Amino acid sequence: MAEISDSLWNEGISASDYGEGSEAYRAAVFEQYKLCVEMADRVSARRNLTNTFFLTLNSGLVAFLGAWLAPVRLRDAPVLLLLAGLPVLLAICAAWWFTLRSYEQLNKGKWDVIGALEEQLPTRAFSAAEWRSLGEGRDWRLYLRLTHVERWIPVIFAGTYVLGFLALAL
Repeated sequence: MAEISDSLWNEGISASDYGEGSEAYRAAVFEQYKLCVEMADRVSARRNLTNTFFLTLNSGLVAFLGAWLAPVRLRDAPVLLLLAGLPVLLAICAAWWFTLRSYEQLNKGKWDVIGALEEQLPTRAFSAAEWRSLGEGRDWRLYLRLTHVERWIPVIFAGTYVLGFLALAL
């Protein structure tokens, strides 16, 4: 956290640069803090939209493939055509997985900055108190990080695609 605090504050700017007293300076720090929390919340909202997009896309593809490969037409499906589609399906799953990983990394950076800002505020509600109330992530029964759960979904879809292809090919 120290390295983040070191890069957080502008050198040469202090409370005295904000006029009489440090009230205006504290107000500016608090406004930046509120903006950082709001931006972290927006990243989470975008991540939810991304999950919805990929889940809808994969669900639609599964429904399409199920209808197209109905048992009546199964013997007519050329294996090479199925094999050509498999890398596309796996690439979609990989893109989803890496996108979730990127959102996780972005949120971690944002919450690290929020924690550094909270060092200058009267309370550390998010960076210390909330995290401590969640057992600091040590006990999955008390707190299971959403990113650990949601990153399994594209892996499950990818595994289903591979197993489905193997079932059709063999």
